[in-house]
Order: sequence, then structure tokens, then C-alpha cells
Amino acid sequence: MDQFSNEIKDTEIPLDAPARRRLPILLRRAWYSLNQAFRRRIAKMDLTPDQFTVIRTLLEAEPESLTQKALADAISSDPNTIASLLERMEGNGLVKRRPHEKDRRANRVELLPLAKNKYEAIRQEAIELQGHVLDQLPENDREKFLSQLEVIAEACRNISNNKN
Repeated sequence: MDQFSNEIKDTEIPLDAPARRRLPILLRRAWYSLNQAFRRRIAKMDLTPDQFTVIRTLLEAEPESLTQKALADAISSDPNTIASLLERMEGNGLVKRRPHEKDRRANRVELLPLAKNKYEAIRQEAIELQGHVLDQLPENDREKFLSQLEVIAEACRNISNNKN
């Protein structure tokens, strides 16, 4: 008899049973805790985790700048939140918005040198934090975990966009 024969398998427990792990709670706890840890690490740089994410996303999109909508989609945020975030970032000299060359309703977002400098100063903190979290898993499981998490994230996005 193996060590697992007396354990109840998750598949035998109804999704709403008190003994079952809850996906929304686990995702929220992981995101919130990671966000707070990163916020504390970069507090001296006058940048928030969301601003760092915007900068990283725009850097990865260079030399093409992104529209506000494309940025919102890329970081899974709503347009109002992005507009407010970009307004603050523009006021802090991190980004510049300019009208889209073909769509007058859209704005392109460009990084300013200050944003790039702050990103470079903080990037190592982000790498170390991610490494510390992933180090909690066996090395052979890390990429599989990230791949599975990506599947879950895409399923959640599809449900949110009514594409189930």
C-alpha cells in the first residue's frame, strides 16, 4: 500500500467543499503578497509595482510604442485604471502620450529616459523576488508551473471576455 492510498484526492472533493483549496483565494493571496513584497523593495525609487509593469511592458514593445488599449490588454487591466495610471506617470516624467497617427481616438504611450533609468535600477529587485518565489518549487517543476499558470490566466481572461 503506497503512502497516498489513505489520502483523499482533490478530485473526490466537491469544488465548494470547505476542505478544498480555492483557486480565487490562492491566486489573490499569491498576487497580493508578491505585489506587497515588491512594493516594499522598490519604495525608495518612487515607483509602484503597476508603474514598473507598465514600463517593462513598454520596453518589451519597443521600438513600437503601444496604445493605451494595447497596454491595458497586455497587463490585464481596464482602460480607466490605465488612463489614471498613465496620467500620474506622465506627471512624474515617466511617459509621454501622443495621438495615434491613424486613429484620433487612441493615444500611443512612449517611455521617457527617466522611466528607463528607474526600470534598470529596479529590475534586479524584480528578478531576485521572482527567483526567491520560484525557488520554493523543485527546479524541474518551475517551468511547468509557469506554463500551467499561463493556461489558467488565459482561461480566466477568456471567461472575462465571454469567450468561454
